[in-house]
Amino acid sequence: MQNRRLGSSAIYVSDICMGTMTFGSQADEAMSHRILDMSFEAGINFFDAAETYPVPPKPEYCGLTEEILGRWMKTRSRDALIIATKVSGPSHVWFRSPQRAGMTALDRHNVVAAVEASLRRLQTDYIDLYQTHWPDHGARYEDALRALDDLVSAGKVRITGCSNETSWGLMKALSVSDAGGLQRYDTIQNNFSLNNRRFEDELAQVCRKEGVSLIPYSPLAGGVLSGKYQDGARPEGARFTNYLSMEGRQNAMARRFVNEKSLASTAKFAAIAAEAGMSLVTLATAWSKAHDFVASTIVGATHVDQLPDIFKAAEVTLTPEIMKKIDAVSREIMYPMG
Repeated sequence: MQNRRLGSSAIYVSDICMGTMTFGSQADEAMSHRILDMSFEAGINFFDAAETYPVPPKPEYCGLTEEILGRWMKTRSRDALIIATKVSGPSHVWFRSPQRAGMTALDRHNVVAAVEASLRRLQTDYIDLYQTHWPDHGARYEDALRALDDLVSAGKVRITGCSNETSWGLMKALSVSDAGGLQRYDTIQNNFSLNNRRFEDELAQVCRKEGVSLIPYSPLAGGVLSGKYQDGARPEGARFTNYLSMEGRQNAMARRFVNEKSLASTAKFAAIAAEAGMSLVTLATAWSKAHDFVASTIVGATHVDQLPDIFKAAEVTLTPEIMKKIDAVSREIMYPMG
């Protein structure tokens, strides 16, 4: 693993981050701890959670992932770990925190209540990276940013970041911080994969110019880029298999990931990977972390058998020829011109 700086902070992390959103749902505690053990032994020191995990969010399970991660953290030196977690934010109703009766506005009350609860569940005195999970564009940015700044001053949080933010929202937050002398966001955690390159349109430039690092999630496009949904397959227990059987927002999200275009591009990316002598999982993960605005790519697993192909990406540098082939597929299928 390479170590990279988060934004302009003093924190360095492994260039692969282990996401934990399946811990407590698709992966039980024993399997979750095995995944964490193998990740740490492979050189990963960066672990990402959220107050609402595991997914799909259910009131009775909300917070369980942080509890599972917290119990594992007791088996390691705290200083050897970089732990990230998040306060909900209001954008998606089904991601709201039942611990606070659905109140997810990013004001001081909810931010402080959320961080205190996460500290208890994680059994730690501080969180390395604390992120706003969804933006609150209807609220004053000063409210959340001052609360986060106070948490940094109190030693409960080291640095801050945002997630699922727009280019306007990120620039707004940075301008408010600069004007008020407040802690700046060092990171943004957004969707970014071979099948979703929209981050490159505007946000990549913001990151480069403002010293903010992307921590991309879903580099495998929710598992689509593992190839498991090809030819109409619906593997039992897979997230989008479950979501496609539901109604409403989760079904709509699944169809954004599993559709004719995404499956066609996945087939072509799989051919590129095979020609290069690697799995599609390795190719997709290596591509994600190949960008200069990326600090660490968040991966996820439900079983240890999925880890070797992910870990191989740490040693892979994609050649210019492979990158050109990938770009050609993106232009042909995902972002056709003309």
